[in-house]
Amino acid sequence: MRKSSIERKTKETNIAVTLDLDGKGASDIDTGVGFFDHMLTAVAVHGGFDLSVTCGGDLEVDAHHSIEDVGIVLGQAFLDAIGDKAGIARYGSFTLPMDESLARASIDVGGRAYFVYDAAFTADQIGTLDTQMIPEFFRAFAVNAQITLHLTLLYGENDHHKAEALFKAFAHALKLAAAVQGETLLTTKGVL
Repeated sequence: MRKSSIERKTKETNIAVTLDLDGKGASDIDTGVGFFDHMLTAVAVHGGFDLSVTCGGDLEVDAHHSIEDVGIVLGQAFLDAIGDKAGIARYGSFTLPMDESLARASIDVGGRAYFVYDAAFTADQIGTLDTQMIPEFFRAFAVNAQITLHLTLLYGENDHHKAEALFKAFAHALKLAAAVQGETLLTTKGVL
C-alpha cells in the first residue's frame, strides 16, 4: 500500500495532495494554473499514479508560490508513499519524443536530493504557466522527495511540446524507479 496524503497551509498557499504509486493513472488536479494542471495530469497518466492535487494560492501575485509549493508537497507525498524503498528498482531513465521535441529524465530514488536541469524555452509563458517555474517545480519535488533528478531537453521548437516531453519523461522515469522488483534494498551500503 504505497499511498500518501499530505496537506500544507502557509500564508501563500493551501495545498492538499493524495498520491497512490500503484494506481491506474486517475487524476483530479486543480491548481488554478491551467497548463500546470495539464502537466500534472500527464504525470498521473504516464506514471500510472492516482493523483489528486488542490491548491489555493496567491495567484493575484503570480503562480510562483503555487507551483513551487505543489512541488514541495508532491515530493513529500512521494517520499512518504515510497516507504523504506525495499524492493524498488531505485533507478529509472526514460527518453520521450513529443512531436519535434525530445526529452530525457533520469532518476535515482536513493535518498540524496540533487537536481540537474538543461532545458530552454523561447516564450516566457505557456498559457498562464511561467516557463521559468518549470525547473522550480522539479527542483522542489526532487529536494522534498529526496531523489536525484536529471532533466534534459535534447531538442525541440514548440514550447508546449518541450514542456510536455519533460513532464512525461519525468513520469515514466519515476514509474520505473518506483517499481517493485524484489524485496531487498538496491544498495551496497545496506541502507538508503
